[in-house]
This record gives sequence, C-alpha cells and structure tokens, in this order.
Amino acid sequence: MSSADPRASETAEPQQRTADLQSDLQQEATQPTREGLNDTPNNNDESGVSPFKVVRDAAGPQQITAAQHIFEQQRARYPQATGEFSWLLSGLTLAGKIVAAQVRRAGLVDILGSAGATNVQGEEQQKLDVFANRALLHCLGHRGNVGILASEENDDPLIVLRDPERGKYIVVFDPLDGSSNIDVNVSVGTIFSILRRDNGDSQNPAADVLQPGLKQIAAGYVVYGSSTMLVYTTGEGVHGFTLDPAIGAFVLSHPNIRMPERGALYSVNEANADSFPEYCRRFLHWLKSGRDGTVYSSRYIGSLVADFHRTLLKGGIFLYPPTARYPNGKLRLLYEANPIAMLAEQAGGRATDGENRILEIEPTELHQRTPLMVGSPYEMERLHEFADMARSRR
Repeated sequence: MSSADPRASETAEPQQRTADLQSDLQQEATQPTREGLNDTPNNNDESGVSPFKVVRDAAGPQQITAAQHIFEQQRARYPQATGEFSWLLSGLTLAGKIVAAQVRRAGLVDILGSAGATNVQGEEQQKLDVFANRALLHCLGHRGNVGILASEENDDPLIVLRDPERGKYIVVFDPLDGSSNIDVNVSVGTIFSILRRDNGDSQNPAADVLQPGLKQIAAGYVVYGSSTMLVYTTGEGVHGFTLDPAIGAFVLSHPNIRMPERGALYSVNEANADSFPEYCRRFLHWLKSGRDGTVYSSRYIGSLVADFHRTLLKGGIFLYPPTARYPNGKLRLLYEANPIAMLAEQAGGRATDGENRILEIEPTELHQRTPLMVGSPYEMERLHEFADMARSRR
C-alpha cells in the first residue's frame, strides 16, 4: 500500500506511547479505516457495486470484514440506504480496536489501576475505564450522524448534534465492562446499544435516551480476551467477528450465532446466594441435583461480557438476581441488560428480570438497575417454573 494512501495509518496499532490521550485519539479517528470505508457516509458508487474490498488469505478462502458485512446487510434490507448507519457502526469498530490495543499493552504502559475517581454509580474508576470512555466518545462523536451519546461512566447524556435531522442516532454504552478484572488479566468488554432519536428534544436529551429495549436498532459488544471479538446484531441474527492483527480488521468468524437449546453450564455469584429470592435458590439447587439427567457445572468470571459470551456460544444460563445489597438488581438496564437481551433473543435465547421480559421494561432513569436472567430456552423455562411456583404461594 502506498504511503500516500490515508487508509494505511489506521489499521496499524497505535504505537505512540504518550500521556496525551486526546492526541492519540485524534490521530486514530480522523482517518478512514482500512476495512474499506469511504471518507463519506455514502458507500454506494455510481455502478451500485460495493466499494468494500474482500480480504483474501493467500492460504485460504476470502475473508469478510465487519465493515463489508455491515454494509452488505444494510444494502440487502434497505436498498436505498445511504450508508450512514454503516458509517456509525464503523466508529464502534474503530473504538474497539483502539481499546484492544491498550488492553494488550496493559502492564507495559501506565494504564492499570485506579484513576483516583468514582463514576456516577459510586464505583471506583479504573484508568482503562477512563481511556475507553474517551475513545468511544471521540470516535462516535465524529461520525456526523450521532446526536446523543450516553455512557455508563457519565452522569448525563452528551449532546453531539442538536439538529435531530442530522444527529438521528443515539448510542448508549458501557465503555469497559468488568474493568476491575483488567489488573489480573481477565477478559473485559465494551457493550453498546443504538437507538433512533425520536423526540429530538435538545433541552432534555435524557428523554430521548429513555426508550425500552424493543426500540433498539442494533446492539453488541466487543470482548477483549485471548482474542478480540466483536459480536453484534441489527435485528437480523447475531454475527461474530475476530480482530485479525495482521490486517487490522474484524473478520467474520462466527456467522449466524445460535444459542443452544440447552446447556450444561450456569453462571452466578453464589457467594450472594443466601440473599437471593427463594425461587432462585431452589432453581440453583435443582441445577446441582442432576434430576433431569444433566450434570451442570458452575462457571463465573465476574465480567458480564465474558460470562454472557460463553453462555451465548455454549448455552446454559447467566443469573444476576436481586440481593440484599442490590434489591433492584445491580446491572444497568440501558447500558448492559438491554443490549445483552437483544443479542440473546436474536440468537434464540431469552432474557428476563425474573418476571418480565427485559426488552419490554420501560426505563424511568438513565442509570436504572435491574436483575438479569439470560440463557438458553430450556434453562430459562425451568427458572420461570420455579418463579411461578413462588408467586403462587404468596
């Protein structure tokens, strides 16, 4: 690739080790991606042929990048689409690559440990929390079609474009889920949800953000583990892409992910079991009893993205019930539960708060918490049988 090609710089890992994060992000985010995105949101040329180049491995078949897959999916569903939505999603993949580069360098640069502040949740912020949050705000804030950004780390939503005709999308995100695990090399992740900006009330952006999960037009996460993987849905199934460091692009590795009908794993913090609702305790006892002929194993990481990713691929169930300390649940409805629920349902699973479908809950607060039970149809059905029995005794 010629040195004059502006696409070359973005796919290389950020090499400049500097304390000036804003400078790093400016260098990364102001250039188009090597995945094939044009400089403008309109990705249709006059011939109607996709401008995205297929990456070919000399030793194997063609590889489909995330940018190409997103664009082709959008064009198939909406032939008259301008490519703006694809352009928005490319901002998320760019931010994911920037954060992944920092995660890989954790321990070599000053990115581990506490940032010395707390977020709106009252939780201690990690340095990587701050970095990831700023990376997402910067990459998405320069898309030209995002009106509002709402981060779990911030008190209030950020208005990027006041004109609702231009800033037609809302992106809600948890910049770094499970960040307290980064110091011990445990998988962490970024969770995102995309909504349409219906009201366009620049005086009260929170009103735009407070939409039920059913109104999400896309959701997904990036998990930073042994490899970096993007998993997303636009309402037409769930697809997974693995970051190939050789070409600097997310490549389709898990097309059309389906959650198994049932699994043999359950994921819950059983240290809190004494304060779980009775039906949850009974359900856990049933899982461990082997009464249906299945020997379940417990797997709990403490990072929602990592725990759900395993459940998505292997089946079973993930639970975060209400506890004495968090009677309304601990996970955030908008930033965590809604996008995870959309992914689960699109993959054939279920997600509830123990009674109600997560995607149907009407949010009343930006940082509203909720219990979350998500998993394969079989385990979710058994869980609700125990919940129904408990309610019938009241």
